[in-house]
Amino acid sequence: MQANDAVIIDAVRTPVGRKKGSLSQTRPDEMAAHVLKKLVERNQLNPAEVEDIKMGCVTQIGEQGSNIGRMAGLIAGFPVEVCGVSVNRMCASSLETLAQGAHAIMAGMSDCVIAAGVESMNRVPMGTDGGNFSDKLLDQHTIIPQGFSAELIAERWELKREELDEFSYQSHQKAARAQEEGRFDNEIVYIEGKNKEGETFLMNMDETPRPSTSPEALGNLNPAFRPDGVVTAGNSSQISDGAAAVLLASRKKAEELGLKPRARVVATALAGVDPEIMLTGIIPATEKVLKKAGLNIKDIDIFEVNEAFASVVLSWQKDTGADLEKVNPNGGAIALGHPLGGSGARIIATMVNELERSGGRYGLATMCIGFGMASAVIIEREGA
Repeated sequence: MQANDAVIIDAVRTPVGRKKGSLSQTRPDEMAAHVLKKLVERNQLNPAEVEDIKMGCVTQIGEQGSNIGRMAGLIAGFPVEVCGVSVNRMCASSLETLAQGAHAIMAGMSDCVIAAGVESMNRVPMGTDGGNFSDKLLDQHTIIPQGFSAELIAERWELKREELDEFSYQSHQKAARAQEEGRFDNEIVYIEGKNKEGETFLMNMDETPRPSTSPEALGNLNPAFRPDGVVTAGNSSQISDGAAAVLLASRKKAEELGLKPRARVVATALAGVDPEIMLTGIIPATEKVLKKAGLNIKDIDIFEVNEAFASVVLSWQKDTGADLEKVNPNGGAIALGHPLGGSGARIIATMVNELERSGGRYGLATMCIGFGMASAVIIEREGA
C-alpha cells in the first residue's frame, strides 16, 4: 500500500431513465448536482475537501454546456472554491474522468477528487454539438455512423443475428435478476422523476430493463442500419438519461478524513484504432491495461464491457478469450441504458458493488469510443 494510491471511497448513480421516460424532464445539470450532493452526504464528507469535480459529458451544448462540471458543483451547494471541469472522450467520458482523477492523485497533485458523468439524451440529443466534418479529415479517413461499424464487426467476426439477440436477451435477464435481488440498491440514489401522467414520484430503480422480452421478440425487429444487416435497436444500447459520481482520494487523505476505501485504481489505458471500424479499440485497450497491471485475463473476476452493441462485446470476447460468465453479470447498456457521459462512472459503481458481493478481487472496465478509441481501467477490491 502506498500513501498516494488512488482509492475509490464510494460510487453512486441515479436510476437510468429510458427514452421519453421518467427523467426526460430533469435538467442534466441538476441531475449531475444530485449525485454530487448525495455522494458527499452519505460519506459525511465536507464538500470543501473536494479539490475538483471532473464531469464527463458528451454533448456539451444547451443545458449541458457552459462547463456543466462547474455548474453542477454550484447547484449542489459546494463551496465556490471547489472547481469543476467538463471532459469529453465521447462514450468513455466518465471513465476518463476517473482516470484523470486517479492520475492526479497518484502523481501527488491532488488528494480528493470527484470523477463523475452525466447525459440527458432526451433533452440534449446526441450529435447536436457537431457540424460538418472537415474535408481534410474525410480525405484521410472513412467516417461512418457507429451502427455501420457494428455491422462491420459482426461481419468480420462472423457473428450471427441469433447470437447478438441471445446476448441481448441475456443482458435484460441479468439486469432484471439484479433488480430483484437488490444488487443495485447500494449504488442507486433516489431522484425525483415524472411519470407519463406528469406526476412526480421518487424514482428508485432503472426503468430500462425489459424482463418480458424474448429472443423471438428481438428476432422480429428490423435491422437498423443495413437492410440485410444484423444490428437492430434490440441488440444495441438504449437512448437514456442518467448521472453517476465516484469519490476518489489518496490513501493518506482517506485516513486523515476517516474514510474507508472500497477499491484501488490499479491501472488505466487507452487505445486507438481505425475510425471506420472504430468500436474494436476495447481489444487492444484490454491488452494494454492488463500489461500495465501485471495481470492476465484469467486474473480478472469481473468484466464490465460497455454494451454499445452486442457485436462489440462478442468480438472482444472472441479475441481476448475472457470467460463470458464474468462479463456484465448484472446486465449492460443494452438492458440498463447508455447515458453517454454518465456510463463510465455507472460501470465503476456497479463493478465495485459486484466485486464486494461476489468476493472478487480484480475488476476490468472497458468502453469503445466513437471515431476509433477505447478506454480501460482495472480496480482491486480493498481487503481482497
